[in-house]
Amino acid sequence: MPSIHIKTLEDIEFFSVLNQVSEYCITALGKSEVLSIKPFSDKDLVLNALLLTNEYLSSFDNDNRIPNHGFEPINHELKMLHIENSFLETQSFRKVAAISDTSNTLVKFFDKFKDYYPNLYSFSLQIKVTKDIINEIDNIIDKYGDVKDRASNELLQLRRSLNAVKGKVNQSFNVALNQCIANDYLDDIKESVVENRRVLAVKAMYRRKVKGAILGNSKTGSIVYIEPETTFKYAREVQNLEYDIKEEIERILKQLTDFLRPYTSLLSLYQEYLTAIDVIYSKAKYAANINAVLPEFNEDKNLFLKDAYHPLLLIENRKKNAKTYPQTIQLNQESRIIVISGPNAGGKSITLKTVGLLQVMLQSGLLIPVHERSSVFFFDRILTDIGDNQSIENHLSTYSYRLKQMNYFLKKCNQNTLFLIDEFGTGSDPELGGALAETFLEEFYHRDAYGIITTHYSNLKVLANELPAMLNANMMFDEKSLEPIYKLALGQAGSSFTFEVAQKNGIPFGLINRAKKKIERGKVRFDATIAKLQKERSKLEKTEQSLKENERKKQIEADKLEETNTKIQRKLESYQELYDSNQRLIYLGQKFNDIAEKFFENNKKRELMGELFKLVQLENSKRKKVSVKQRQAQKVKEKQVQQEAEKKVEVIRQKKKADKQKVVKIEKPKPVFKIGDRVRMHDGKAVGSIDNLEKNKAVVNYGMFTTNVSVDLLELVEAKK
Repeated sequence: MPSIHIKTLEDIEFFSVLNQVSEYCITALGKSEVLSIKPFSDKDLVLNALLLTNEYLSSFDNDNRIPNHGFEPINHELKMLHIENSFLETQSFRKVAAISDTSNTLVKFFDKFKDYYPNLYSFSLQIKVTKDIINEIDNIIDKYGDVKDRASNELLQLRRSLNAVKGKVNQSFNVALNQCIANDYLDDIKESVVENRRVLAVKAMYRRKVKGAILGNSKTGSIVYIEPETTFKYAREVQNLEYDIKEEIERILKQLTDFLRPYTSLLSLYQEYLTAIDVIYSKAKYAANINAVLPEFNEDKNLFLKDAYHPLLLIENRKKNAKTYPQTIQLNQESRIIVISGPNAGGKSITLKTVGLLQVMLQSGLLIPVHERSSVFFFDRILTDIGDNQSIENHLSTYSYRLKQMNYFLKKCNQNTLFLIDEFGTGSDPELGGALAETFLEEFYHRDAYGIITTHYSNLKVLANELPAMLNANMMFDEKSLEPIYKLALGQAGSSFTFEVAQKNGIPFGLINRAKKKIERGKVRFDATIAKLQKERSKLEKTEQSLKENERKKQIEADKLEETNTKIQRKLESYQELYDSNQRLIYLGQKFNDIAEKFFENNKKRELMGELFKLVQLENSKRKKVSVKQRQAQKVKEKQVQQEAEKKVEVIRQKKKADKQKVVKIEKPKPVFKIGDRVRMHDGKAVGSIDNLEKNKAVVNYGMFTTNVSVDLLELVEAKK
């Protein structure tokens, strides 16, 4: 039977995650259920739990929000329903009605939106929807938890009688009260209530003057509380009626309890269902908090965690406004085991725990904080040896404990196992312990197990380099400052930077050299080579990132230029169309002007009509035969182009005016224009000649057309010689 030992769950701090998840529960039963979560032993159950959580997570971002699932536990009520002749209190019935109504609402909702929530809909199919419980309780118990008058005819009559008698009690008491007031027998407070009965507050000296039962007196003895004699018989009648009402209410509640007894199993199912929904809800809220997703499951035994975050570290760093570094790790049949090496405080253990914790979370139905393109598969067992393993209770040293753990690993390890070992081989003589650790690692390798270990032993690094399905890795350090950058680099062992770190921390150079002479020269050279390669790799990583960033910026610039080029091309085409259209209109205006001048000279209407007809026929022969809709569309387009051009021209004019206002101009004397002078407009480029001058107006001939303009708007280009 596949299982994950509780020691593994403790090593990877799985229960801390459950504590964080439980904080999102809104019911006590849901919180208790979350804290008892264990990894599933069946892959189908895992997938179902993950899909339910993922669907609930999606509800936070759409308009079809899932209704509230809160409820008060009914454990006591369910226990009472199993006891013969027992009956529930009125508040218990309200709790039962509420839990029934909430369950029915959720089941109906998932049925209505089954296209959005197919898995939650399937999960809710086991729950029977019935209004019988709610209707029966609502007929008898009101929203305040009191039995309604019309719960039975007998109760209605009894309560009416009680109200009538209470009216008589009040009436008789008021008569006695008024008499005592008239005789000045009463204290200032006049009346009070003792044992739920109205009494007169009689001055002690007049207690014999007032007939009735003495029910008490004040602390000082100055006041005696007397119930008037006239209310005795009515008070006894009230007590009798109240007793009868209590008996009738008890009978009604027993009858209602008997009605509920056949529904006991359904009510229990309602509570289990809402508790499960609360668990799913808390998982979804936790997933939203850590940006968790549902990765793809595969059958190829490929574990690919892209941009994986340790959830506990992520939340802790978020509180401190500190950065959390993600890791990308892959285990597959070609590289089943990763050996992570390098100096301490570089993040090796966190990387190890991240893989174990995320895998256990996933197999417990919790979404994990990774990139959505990550891919995972199901392990039967997860074995861990992480942290301080000294056993005080059993008087075992760290190394003895680790040997017991390795013995357990050897019994359980197979091709469906993930093992995670921190500081593999430590606790004994480095050479002998390293040799034994190497043997264990070879055994795990030959059993086709998957695993990650951290170590400082060089022989394990060499082994990882020699075996084809084993891979070296290191936590990268800055090559200059030797500070960790918390990034895992696959394919290369990590140097311990022993002497480099010692030198950085101020250890005298002479002592470091003496230490180097005390160990094998090959070992130093090997570690130095690894350190050098690690530094080179760090440089290459930075260069690669810089190149990628430059490439990205260039691509953005290229896209912007392409977009600008497209816009300019469209504008040029629009302006060309506008220019062609305006040129044709100018030509037609000139032709029309010539015909009008000719008619002005000879006044021949027939010739005028002939010329106009020829002009119209000539223009129509140039037109393409297009539909009315096409002509309308073309006119609309031309109008739009013209409007756009006018806007652009207006902007340019405004800009020119603003520029002119900024520049201080030297006033020039106004020129005296003569017929034949070549001139142009102040804000124009076209040059024409003056044909006529009259009253500060000039007729300017531009060749194809003439225009009448004020001389104040003209500037001299060339005077007539």
